[in-house]
Amino acid sequence: MNVRNCKKCGKLFNYAMGPIVCPQCREALEEKFKEVKAYIEQNPHSGIHDVAEACEVEVAQIQQWLREERLEFTSDSMVQLVCETCGAQIRTGRFCDKCKNEMANGFQRAIQPQKAPEPQVKKDPRDSARMRFLS
Repeated sequence: MNVRNCKKCGKLFNYAMGPIVCPQCREALEEKFKEVKAYIEQNPHSGIHDVAEACEVEVAQIQQWLREERLEFTSDSMVQLVCETCGAQIRTGRFCDKCKNEMANGFQRAIQPQKAPEPQVKKDPRDSARMRFLS
């Protein structure tokens, strides 16, 4: 049994996986997420600080939801993130589409079995110089 303290409220709880928050805090956080999502849908041109202030959520939490691809602002919004690989402007996630494709291709190449070079049959140099008889 893995018992930990909640990072939000400090209570002890049985930890299974994911963020180290108790079930009650996780539920409250999920309610805040729904509130933020609804606010963004109603106010698509608002900035991240406006959303944080209106919904009483930390800016870092909204940025985490954006990085997790749970939230996405509209394309004409002021909110832009930076691709962690190339620095391109993105609206959600950690990587731009180009970098995602390159990583997927790289992973695909890495898991494909390497073809072993075919063994070359060594020819005996005496085979060509031998005399052969036909009967």
